[in-house]
Amino acid sequence: MKFNITIRNITAVEEIPNYWQNQDYISLLELFNFPDANTVKPENLKEMLHMAITDFEPNEAAAMVLTYKLSERLNEGQIAQISNDMLLDKVSEEYPDIDLHYDLYNINQLMFKAFNGKFPNAKATIVDFSMISEDGFDEEITKEIVLKSFNNGLSDRNLIKRLFDEQMTSAKAFEEAEAILWELNKKDVTDFTLITSEYWLKDEEFEKLEFQGECMLPEEDEKENN
Repeated sequence: MKFNITIRNITAVEEIPNYWQNQDYISLLELFNFPDANTVKPENLKEMLHMAITDFEPNEAAAMVLTYKLSERLNEGQIAQISNDMLLDKVSEEYPDIDLHYDLYNINQLMFKAFNGKFPNAKATIVDFSMISEDGFDEEITKEIVLKSFNNGLSDRNLIKRLFDEQMTSAKAFEEAEAILWELNKKDVTDFTLITSEYWLKDEEFEKLEFQGECMLPEEDEKENN
């Protein structure tokens, strides 16, 4: 299938809107022993949490937030290791399990802002774009379809193209697309917004802002067999 793709805007950000909800802030405040967290005004929750977090050592605070968000996916040893590694490296880019990168990014940025730069600063990329089918495709646009279709507009320096060349350019299933693109939001029939790590997509890696994207998907029976 083929799409006419127009990249309308690319923005680098240090925080993803709406990842942390007010209830998360309240729960974390309670975890950090902040009294009467339920009485804090919503507009003050984030600031109060930053203050509460800094009463703890950076790695200890990181371990507490990691436990809050990821205790069902990581054991105590892994959490302890990551909480120390986060002070030195961009774990949200380097951790082997890319399914965890989205959560690790948001935890890292919470720590970065609370501790005023003691944690490395990582960035996310927001891309606003349109995709118009050339051949009447009217089914759901998935993360896999978007990434495969972006191939023709990206520089060969792009990490996705280098690591997943076969998935990007053939009918091989691209299961990793679900973890690489953190969010894919549909604004209308042809307009979308995606959010991912700057590690995967950077502004300068888009060689073209208007291009024809080609996407080959595996047959349904192949997917079932895989």
